Amino acid sequence: MPERGASASREAFDWPLVVICFVLLAGIAVLRAWLTAKSTPLLDDTDDAMRLQTVRDLIAGQGWWDHVQHRLNAPFGAEIHWWHAIDAAIAGIILVLRPFAGTGAETLALYLWPLLLLFLLLALSGRLAYALGGREAMLPALILPLVSPAVLTEFSPGRIDHHSIQILLTLLMAWATVETIARPRFAILAALGATLSFAVGIEGLPSVASAILGMALIWVAKPERAQAMRAFGLTFALGGIAVLVDQYPPERWFEPACDEISIVYTAFAVGVGAILVVLSWLPLGAARPWQRLALGGALAAGLALLLAKTFPLCLKGPYAALDPWLVQNWLDHISEAKPVWQSFAAAPIFTLGVAAPPLLGLAVVAARVLWGGPQKRGEWLLLGLFLLFAVVVMCAQIRGARLAMPLALPAAGWLVAMARRRYLMGRRLSGALGMVASWLGFAGFVLGLIATVATLPFDKAEAAAPANAAGNSDSCLMPEAFRTLAALPPARVMTPVDLGSHVLVHTPHAVVAAPYHRDQAGVRDAYRFFNDPLPEAHRMLLDRGVTLVAICPAMPEVRGLPSATPDSFARLYAEGRLPDWLVPVSPAGDVLKVFRVLP
Repeated sequence: MPERGASASREAFDWPLVVICFVLLAGIAVLRAWLTAKSTPLLDDTDDAMRLQTVRDLIAGQGWWDHVQHRLNAPFGAEIHWWHAIDAAIAGIILVLRPFAGTGAETLALYLWPLLLLFLLLALSGRLAYALGGREAMLPALILPLVSPAVLTEFSPGRIDHHSIQILLTLLMAWATVETIARPRFAILAALGATLSFAVGIEGLPSVASAILGMALIWVAKPERAQAMRAFGLTFALGGIAVLVDQYPPERWFEPACDEISIVYTAFAVGVGAILVVLSWLPLGAARPWQRLALGGALAAGLALLLAKTFPLCLKGPYAALDPWLVQNWLDHISEAKPVWQSFAAAPIFTLGVAAPPLLGLAVVAARVLWGGPQKRGEWLLLGLFLLFAVVVMCAQIRGARLAMPLALPAAGWLVAMARRRYLMGRRLSGALGMVASWLGFAGFVLGLIATVATLPFDKAEAAAPANAAGNSDSCLMPEAFRTLAALPPARVMTPVDLGSHVLVHTPHAVVAAPYHRDQAGVRDAYRFFNDPLPEAHRMLLDRGVTLVAICPAMPEVRGLPSATPDSFARLYAEGRLPDWLVPVSPAGDVLKVFRVLP
C-alpha cells in the first residue's frame, strides 16, 4: 500500500502523545507494583538484587576498576563484570534522594530508575515509528509496550539490571541507522549506541552487527554516504578503545575474555572501523553496487579469520570457559536460555505472548517492503535487518524476545495505520475486524490471555492438582523472609544458587553461590552440597569456612538432581533425616530454613 502524501510526512513528532502514554504506562506499572507488594518482592530477580548490591558497594567506596563481589564465592570473591556506569547512575539517584528520603532513598531509586528508562523507551520507540510510518504510526508503538510481557517487565519498578539499557541501545542503533539514509550525521549516534552496547553486555552483539552491516549497505546503495560510513567507523573504533580503558586498569587491557568487553571486542571494533574508513576513502563511487559489496565482504571475511586465529576460544561462544558439567546441569536448564521450540513445549502460553509479535512484525516488514511502494523502502529494509537478527537470536534463546519485540513496534504502527485507513474508507465489519486484529497480533499479554481461555477445557486436570507443598519461591525473596538470617552475626552461608543475590542484599553475610558464570566454582560447590554425599559436602563447607546453611524449600535445587546420591542433603532433607551437625536455627514457621554447621 502507498504511504500517505507529502503533507503527512511533514507532521511534527507528537511529544505530548509520548508524555501522555508515559504517564499512563508508568501509573499502571507503579499501581501493579503496589498491588502485588505483599506477594511479590520488589527485587524479584537475582540480577536486580545483585545490581543493588554492586551499587551499594560503589557508594561505600569500592574502586571503579574493582569488579569483584567480595562476599560472593566465600571466602574468595568472584567477578561481576557489569559496567559500573549503570551502577553509578543508580547510585547518583540514591545519593540525591538520601537527604530527603533517608533510608527510603533506595526504594525510591528502585522505582525512579526503571521509570526514567521507560520514558526513553517510549521516546525512542515513537521516534523509530515516526521515521518509518509518520505520525499515525506512533500511537501503537507507544501503547503496545503496555501489553508486551517481553518489554514492560524490563521497565517495571524494581527492575534495575542491564537488560532495559540494552533494549534502549538497540532501539537507538536502529533509529540512528534508519535516519542515516537521509541525515548522515546520525551515523555517529549509531556508532555510539554500538559502543555502549558492547560496554553493557555482549548480548548486544547481534544488534551491533546489524548496525555495522546496515551502515555498510547504505554505502553500497548510496556511495555518496561514504562520509557517514567513515564517521561511524572512526567513532566505533575509538569508542571500542574507550570502553576497554574505562572497564579495566592498564594491566588488564590485553587480557582476552569472550563474555564481556575486552581486547577481543575492542580488536573487533578497531578492525571494523579500519575497514569502513578504508572503504570510504577508496574511489568506488563509479563501481557497481555488487562490486562495493564484494570488496566489503572480502575485507570483513579477512577480519573474521584474523580474529578467529587470534582468539580461537571465543568461537565457542561467551561461555566457552565454563565447566561443561555446569553447562549441562545448570546453564542448559535456565528457562530463558532455551530455544523457542523448547520454550513453547514447556510454557506455550508465555512463549506465544513473547514470540508471536516479533514474528508477525517480521512478516509485516516484508509485506511493507514488497508492496508498500518505493518511499522509505530502504529505511524499512534496515529495520528488517535489525529485526531479522533479533528474531534469529530469539529462536535460539527465548530471552532474545526482549530485544526483538521493541523492533517490531514500528511494523505494528504501520499495520494498525493501514488497517485504520482501510476501515475509514469503507466502514465495514471486515475493516473493523482487521483493525482489531492488527492491534491484537502485537499484544502479547492479550494473546496469552486468549490462549489461556482457549485451553481451559483441556487444563482441568492440571488446575485441580494440589499446589506444591514447598510453597512459592517468591515468598523466600521477600525482605521479611530474611529477618532471622539477618539477625545472626556476619558469617559465610551456603544457599541455593538463586537465593545467593538476595542474601547479599538483605543480610550482612557472604555466600558461596549466585547465578553468575564467573562464580562457577561457587555454583559447582552449591550443586555438590545439595547432591553429593553429605560427608563430602561437610568437608567442603569446613574448607570454605561456611558456618550457616539457608534454604528455600520451594527452590528446585533443594529437591536435588536426578543423580543426587541417597545420602545427599536433597534426599535426606526430603526424608527429614538431616545429620546432627546441621542444627536448625530458624523458627518452625519461617519461610527460609536456616541451619548452623557444626565442626
